[in-house]
Amino acid sequence: MAIDKKIIFLKTVKYLGIAFGSILVVMFLTPIIFSDTIKEEVKKYANTKLEGELNYGDANLSFFKHFPSLTLTLNDVNLNGSIPFEKEKFVSAKEIAFGIDVSSLVFGKAIDIDQIIVTEGNINVKVDKNGQANYNVYKGSEQTSKKVEEKNNTALQLQKIEIINSKVVYDDQSTAIHLDLFDFNYIGKGDLASDVFDLYSKIAIAKMNFIYENEPYLMNKKVEGDLITKVNVNSLSFIFEQNNLNINRLLVDFKGKFDFLKDGYNIDFNIKSKDSELYDLINAFPPKFITWLEKTEIKGKTDLLLTLKGKYITSEKIAPDLHLDLKVKDGFVNYNKSKFPVSNLNVDFKAKLQSLDPNQLLLDVNGISLNIEKEYLKAKWHSKGVENIELNGELFSFIDLEKLNNALGIPNLTIKGLLTGKGTMNGTYNAKTNSFPIADIAIDLKNGFIQTEYYPNPITNINCNATIKNQKGSIDDLKVRLQPASFTFEQEPFKVEANLENFKDLTYDVKAKGVLNISKIYKVFSQKGLDVDGYIKTDLALKGKQSDAEKGNYSKLNSKGTLEIRNIAVASTYLPKKLLIKEGIFKFNQDKMSFNTFLASYSQSDFKLNGYLKNVFNFLSPRKGTLKGAFTLQSKYINVNEFMSSENPTVLKEVNTTTSKTDNSITEINTTSTGVIIIPKNLDLQFKAIAQKVDFQELHLTKANGNLKMKNGKLHLQNTNFNLIGCQVGMSALYESLTTKKALFEYQIKATDFDIKRAYKEVKIFREMASAAEKAQGIVSLDYKLKGRLNANMEPVFPSLVGNGVLSVKDIKLYGMKMFNVVGSQTNHDKMKNPELSKVEIKSSIKNNIMTIERFKFKFAGFRPRIEGTTSLDGRLNLKMRLGLPPFGLFGIPITVTGNKDNPKIKVGRETQDLEEKEDKETE
Repeated sequence: MAIDKKIIFLKTVKYLGIAFGSILVVMFLTPIIFSDTIKEEVKKYANTKLEGELNYGDANLSFFKHFPSLTLTLNDVNLNGSIPFEKEKFVSAKEIAFGIDVSSLVFGKAIDIDQIIVTEGNINVKVDKNGQANYNVYKGSEQTSKKVEEKNNTALQLQKIEIINSKVVYDDQSTAIHLDLFDFNYIGKGDLASDVFDLYSKIAIAKMNFIYENEPYLMNKKVEGDLITKVNVNSLSFIFEQNNLNINRLLVDFKGKFDFLKDGYNIDFNIKSKDSELYDLINAFPPKFITWLEKTEIKGKTDLLLTLKGKYITSEKIAPDLHLDLKVKDGFVNYNKSKFPVSNLNVDFKAKLQSLDPNQLLLDVNGISLNIEKEYLKAKWHSKGVENIELNGELFSFIDLEKLNNALGIPNLTIKGLLTGKGTMNGTYNAKTNSFPIADIAIDLKNGFIQTEYYPNPITNINCNATIKNQKGSIDDLKVRLQPASFTFEQEPFKVEANLENFKDLTYDVKAKGVLNISKIYKVFSQKGLDVDGYIKTDLALKGKQSDAEKGNYSKLNSKGTLEIRNIAVASTYLPKKLLIKEGIFKFNQDKMSFNTFLASYSQSDFKLNGYLKNVFNFLSPRKGTLKGAFTLQSKYINVNEFMSSENPTVLKEVNTTTSKTDNSITEINTTSTGVIIIPKNLDLQFKAIAQKVDFQELHLTKANGNLKMKNGKLHLQNTNFNLIGCQVGMSALYESLTTKKALFEYQIKATDFDIKRAYKEVKIFREMASAAEKAQGIVSLDYKLKGRLNANMEPVFPSLVGNGVLSVKDIKLYGMKMFNVVGSQTNHDKMKNPELSKVEIKSSIKNNIMTIERFKFKFAGFRPRIEGTTSLDGRLNLKMRLGLPPFGLFGIPITVTGNKDNPKIKVGRETQDLEEKEDKETE
C-alpha cells in the first residue's frame, strides 16, 4: 500500500508539473502568437475612439507584468486633450496597461479590454472660463459610424481601473476650483462597460490641495477612503451613495450627486462629520494652523454639515446654494500652557449663501460663548438681506483681552485691555425707509494695546467709551456717542469725541485733535504699506445741525479749526482710479472750508487748487447734500481719458512701499474704459482753469484756459480758449452724463486759419465728419455749433448729431479726390481733377446722419463750378454740380454725384436720389 501511495503521489506531482509547465508555456507563447494582432486592434480602437492625439514609445504583451492578467503595456504614453486643448497634454504616464480578457481572445469575435492600469501618471484636467473641458477625448457610439464599428474587433468591457503613484491636477477656471492630488493611488471595480453601474473604489492620497477662488482651503492633507458611486455613462451622472473619507484624522461622510450638463454642472453635495474631535477638525484646516496646533491643547466635540446644491452654469450666471452648519461643544483651548485657558467654548454657527452671491449671505450665530476663569464672552447674531437688512444680535462680555490672546495663541498679534460690553439689537436697517434696529449697546475698552509683527511699535493707551441707542426703530431716533475715543501711536496722541443724534436731520458735535499717521497705522495691521505714505493732522471742532447747513443758517453752526493732509489716496465711486492728495491745508470757519495750496494728482494728471468749499459736512453725511465751492485750478497736464468710468473697478495690483514723499506711485491693473465721465448731481462747483496741456481721445490741447462750472450733473465750459494743431480755438460747451454709458453734449467751436491736412491727420472727429478732406491741402477756418449724444467710449453717435455752421476756405488745394477725378474724366476736362479753392464759404447743417451742404461757387482755371447737396456721415454722396464752362460760365454741364467717397458715381443730368436718414435711437 505504501508503494501504491508513493506511485500515486509521484504521478500527481508529475501531472501537476506537466499542467503547470503547460500553463507557463501557454502564458509565454500566447503573447508571442497574438502580440501583433492585439497591438494592431488596440491601435485601431484608439484611432477610432479617441479625439485627442495619442503617442507612446514601445509596447509589450505579457502575463507577468500584472500577473495573472494578460496585459498590453504602452510605455511613455502621452494623450493630448480635446478642443480647445488639443495641443496640451491631458494624460501622460510611464506606462498604461490594458488588461485583455483571454477568453475573448481565443473564443470571442472581439478582443475585450477589461482593465486599465496607469502607473506613475500625470493627469491634467482643465476647464476654461467658458466651461470647455479637455477630457472629452472618448468618442461615444453615436460619433462612430456603423461601418467603423463593424470593422473594429476591439471593445472596452472594463471591470477595473487602477492608478498607481500618480499626480492629478484639476483646474476649472469656470468655477474657480483647483485641486492637486499627489501620490494618488486608486482602485475602482465594477461593470464599467455598462451604461449604468456601481463603482466600488478605494482611494489613498499622500497630499491633497483644494483651492477656491485663489484661496487655499485644504493644503497637504492626507486622504483615504472607501467609496461607492453609481455612474450613468449616457447622462454623465454620478451618484455618491456611500463615501467614507478620512482627511488626516477627520472622518467625513460624503454623499451626493454630480451631473455634467452641456454648459455646466448640476451639483448636490452633502458633507457631514458627526461627533468628531475638535482637534481633528482644526487639523484638516490650512497648514498655517498646524504649527499653532503643535503647541496647543484642544478638547471638545464638533458637528459639521456642508451642502452645495444647484446648477452651476457660468454663461447664464447660475450658481448653486451653499449651506454651512458648524457646532462646537464643550471646547477647551490652551496655547503654550497658558495659565488662563479658554474653557466652555460653545459655538452654534450657520451660514447660507444663495447662488453663491455674497449679497445674499444669511448668517445665524445662534450662540458663541467662552470662559476664562470667571471672565466671559457671550454673543448671538442674525443677519439677512442687503438693502432691507434684518439684524438681531446681543453681546455680553467682561474679559481681559490679554488672557484671551494668550489662551488662543493668535499668531503675530499682541492685544491687551479690559473689554466690557453689553448690548442688544433687533430690527431692520433700510436706508430708503429710514428704519434702524432698536438698539441699546454700550462698549468700554480700557488701556488697550495692539502690536503686530508687521510694525515694531504698538498702538497704546487705547480707550473707547461708546454707546448706541435707538428706542423707536427709526433713524431719526438713533444716538451715537463717543465719550471719548483715544490712543497714542509713535508718541503722537489722538483723541476724538462725538455726539451724533437724529440721523434724518443729523445733529452733530464732533471734536478731534491729534495726528493720524495713516501709512504706519496701516502697517500695524498688514504686511503691505498703504498706497502712499500719508498722514492727517487735525484740530477741529464741528457743531451744528444738517438742516441749518442745507438752509444756509450758518450763524447757527459752530465749526472751526484746521485739517492738514499729505500724500493720501482717495477712492471714489465716480472715478476709476485713485486721487492722490499730495498736500492740503484746510481751514474751517462755520460752513466754509478754505483750501490753501491744495496739490493733487490723478494718475498722470496734476492739479493745484486754491479756493473754498461750503456745505462739506452735509455733503459727507448719508443724505449726500450738495457740495458748493469756487476754485482757481492750475495744471501742467490733464489726461481727460483717465477720468472715464469703467465697468470693472480698478484693483490695486501692487504697492510701492519704498517711495518717498515726493515721488509716490500707485501701480494698478489696466482696465478698458467703457464708460462716460460721470458728473455727480450733488456738486455745485466753479473753476477758473489754466492748463498747459490737455489730452482727450486723440485731441492734444495746449495753453488751455477757461471757466468751468459743475451743477446738477452738468458741466459747462465758458469762454474757453486753447491751441490745437497750431491754431487758436475758442469753445463753449455743455456736457451731461445720463448713465455710465450715455451722455449728452453740445458745443460751439471757432477755429481760425488752421491747416486742413494737419487737422485730418491729428483730429479723429475731423477725419470722421470731413472724410473728403483726406488729400486736401491749405488753410481753412471753422465756425460750427454741434450737439448730440456720446456712447460708452465717449464717441459721438452720428444719427444723434444736430448742428450747423460755416467752413471758410482761405486757400486750399484738392489733390486726388476721386469725385473730381471722375468729373474731369467724364467731362474731358482734366484740369478739374485737382481744383484749387480760394475765399469760399461753405455753409452746412447736420441732422439724422446727413450733412446738407448749401450751394456755393468757386472759380478755377476758367471753370465756374457750383456744388450743393447732401452727404452722409458714413461717406455716402448725393451732390448736384453745375460745371460752368469757360470763359464766363454762361454754359454749364449739370452733373450728379452719388455712390460714396471711395467709389463716386458721376452722371450727366439733374436726376438725384435722396439719401436715407438715420434717426437717433436711445437703445444704440
